This record gives sequence, structure tokens and C-alpha cells, in this order.
Amino acid sequence: MKVYSVPCLEDNYSYLIVDESSKEAAAVDPVEAEKVVEAAKQHGVLLKLVLTTHHHWDHAGGNDKIKQLVPGIKVYGGSHDNVKGCTDQVENGDKLVLGAHINILCLHTPCHTKGHISYYLTSKEEEELAVFTGDTLFIAGCGKFFEGTAEQMYQSLCVTLGSLPKPTRVYCGHEYTVKNLQFALTVEPDNVKIQQKITWALHQRQAGLPTIPSTIEEEIETNPFMRVDQPEIQARVGCRSPVEALQEIRRRKDNWRG
Repeated sequence: MKVYSVPCLEDNYSYLIVDESSKEAAAVDPVEAEKVVEAAKQHGVLLKLVLTTHHHWDHAGGNDKIKQLVPGIKVYGGSHDNVKGCTDQVENGDKLVLGAHINILCLHTPCHTKGHISYYLTSKEEEELAVFTGDTLFIAGCGKFFEGTAEQMYQSLCVTLGSLPKPTRVYCGHEYTVKNLQFALTVEPDNVKIQQKITWALHQRQAGLPTIPSTIEEEIETNPFMRVDQPEIQARVGCRSPVEALQEIRRRKDNWRG
């Protein structure tokens, strides 16, 4: 399994996932369809399906175009989201296959949108694991609660995604990492892992390189929204439960100007 990031718009990431043995590929959130189709050509792979994380235009807005460019391509999206160009709706727990070796598990991760899907990929050939989290989980952050509650985001982040194997690579929808880590330091100024990661992330961005992927393990160590089970985090934000703390940290982030 190979994953190629395709920067789109100002700070979005689309992804090309390739099953190397069959040379079949999937596109995640191909908002600029031409760019993703060109990337597939460059890598000599056949685009078979689109995995849409949620209905927002900067993720689903290229679906109709990619259907024109690749006739017959399947476009998957959550059954509780009105995903533009969707040909096949998916529910939590649905399983898809890419090529000969890649299994795709659909995980319902609502809150940012009510039908948001994260896609968890495993390979029969390798031990590589990957999850495409759209705008639910960012590196060191999470999406705004546009269509859901703190309870739902807690379930999505800390239960559904947080229970994936720790080495799972995290591919999110936007390059927000530096700002997210700067905010994370306001919640946990003494967290050495956050301090180290912000130094690394600044170097990456100055070199014009992406900060993705992260891993589930790194997120549990550095992402304040995934650390709300820790009593010291709850205490720092004056809360007594993980959900309350998540709500308060989101409120602070929404008002933070960095």
C-alpha cells in the first residue's frame, strides 16, 4: 500500500491510495479532480473508487468532475451526509476492497458533519495501517462541531479513532498542524512531546514539506482533544469529565487567535 498526498486549494489534502500489486487506486476527497487524475497517470495506476469523508465542498466538490474524467468510477460517501456525486452510500462498519490486498473499513465519525466517515485501511500483504480522517481528526486538532455535539466528537476521536492500533498512520484533510500545536501548548505548556513536534513541524513547513502523516500514538501524546481522559488535562481547563473538557478546549480553540 502506497499513499501519495495531493495538495489542493489553499491547505487541503487529497490522497491517492495505491494497491501496488494490481495498480488499482482510490482517491480520498479529490476536490481538484484534474490534479488527482494527473497524479494517478504519473504513477501509472487505475483509479477505481473515490472515498469521500464528508459533504463540505472542499472535500466533495470534485466528485462530479472526477466522474466525468473517469467514467464508471465509484464514489463512496456516508449515508447520513448529502455527499455530492455519491454513487454508493456507506454506513459504520461497511467494508470495501481496493485491488487484491487492501481492505477498507468505514467508520462513522460524526460531529463536524453528521455523516462524516473516516476510512481505516489495512493491507493483507504488509503490516501498514492507515486512517483517512477528513475533518474529524487533524494533526494535534479536531474539526469544528458544525453538526454535532462534544459527546459525539469524544466518541469519534477518543473511542472510535483512539482505539485503532497505535502505529496507524493518520492522514487528515488540512495542513493545520503548526497552528494546532501552538494552541496545544496553551493547554499543556510543559508537554515535551508537543514542544518537540512543533519544532519538527516548523522545519517541515519551512522546507515546503507536509506534516502528514501522524500516527494514532502521536495524537494520543500531543493532541489536546484526544487527551481529555487525562485528569490533569481536565483540571487544567477547569472541568470534571472528558466530554466537558473537550467542549471547553474546543471553545477556547474557536476563540484563540494565535
